Amino acid sequence: MRVLLAYYSETGNTAKIAQAIYAEVSSQGHEAHLMEIGEIVPETLNTYDLVFLGSACHDADLALQVKQILEQIPTSSAFKLAGFVTHASYTSEGGEYQRELYQTWASKCELSFSYTSQEKQIKFLGFFNCQGAPSPPIEAFIHHTIVTDEDEWEVYIEEVRKHPNDEDLQKAREFALEILAKCEP
Repeated sequence: MRVLLAYYSETGNTAKIAQAIYAEVSSQGHEAHLMEIGEIVPETLNTYDLVFLGSACHDADLALQVKQILEQIPTSSAFKLAGFVTHASYTSEGGEYQRELYQTWASKCELSFSYTSQEKQIKFLGFFNCQGAPSPPIEAFIHHTIVTDEDEWEVYIEEVRKHPNDEDLQKAREFALEILAKCEP
C-alpha cells in the first residue's frame, strides 16, 4: 500500500509525531513517503492509498496550510485519510476542567478533518492528538489568556514542555497500526 505522511510543523512537535507514524508504517512493509505540507499539492494525495495528514493546532483549529490543502482536495478522492495534531492545550483525557479547555482550544482540529472528509466523500479512518511544547508567543498567549492562575501555570508549563514525549510517540505508532488495520481487506 502506498502511504503518505504529510505534515505542517512550526516548532518540531508535529514533525516528531509524523516521523513516529512514518517509522511504524515503513516497518510494516508499506511504501511510505514523509513530506512537509509545502512539498505537496492536493493532486499528490490521489497517488496514495492512505494519507496521514498532520498539523499544529492554530487558533483552536488546523494550521492554515493544512486547511488550504483540505479545501482543495477534489470530491470523491480515492485515498483514505487519517489526521493527527499537536497542541499546547490540555488533553481530552484529563479531568472535566482539562477536557473543557481541550474542547475550547483544540477540538476543532478533529472536526475539520471529519467535516472535510464528509464534504469531499473521503473515508476518514481516525484522529490522533497529543500535547506539544508551545512556541514562546503561544506560551505567552496561554499564560495571559487561558491559564492565568500562577500556581496552575507552573504545573501546566512544566508538563506541556515535556511533550511530545516517548509515551506520545508510542501512542502515535499504535495509532498508525490501528489505521493500517482499518485498510486491510
